[in-house]
Amino acid sequence: MFLFDVTRVQALPNRNLELTFENGFHGIVEMDRIVKSYTGVFAPLLQDDYFKQVTVNAELGTIVWPNGADLCPDVLYSQATGIPVSTSDVL
Repeated sequence: MFLFDVTRVQALPNRNLELTFENGFHGIVEMDRIVKSYTGVFAPLLQDDYFKQVTVNAELGTIVWPNGADLCPDVLYSQATGIPVSTSDVL
C-alpha cells in the first residue's frame, strides 16, 4: 500500500486531474480510466462545472466533490505513477 495523501488537485479538461501527493510526486490522472460508469454519486462529474469543484479533504487525504464523491488516494497514486496496487496490500 502506498499511503500517500493527496495534497493538491487541479481539474483539467476532459475529466483529467493534476495531483500532488505528500511525497512530492506530481502526476495526471484520467478519471475515465478509474470511473468506468458515471452513475450514482459520480454522475454529476460528467458536468464540467461540477467536475471543477473538486477539492482536497486533508482529513481524508484525498479528493472530494461537494456531493461526497471521493476516490481512494492509493488508487489515484497508482494511476498517476503507473505502479499497480497489489491486492495483497489491502488484505
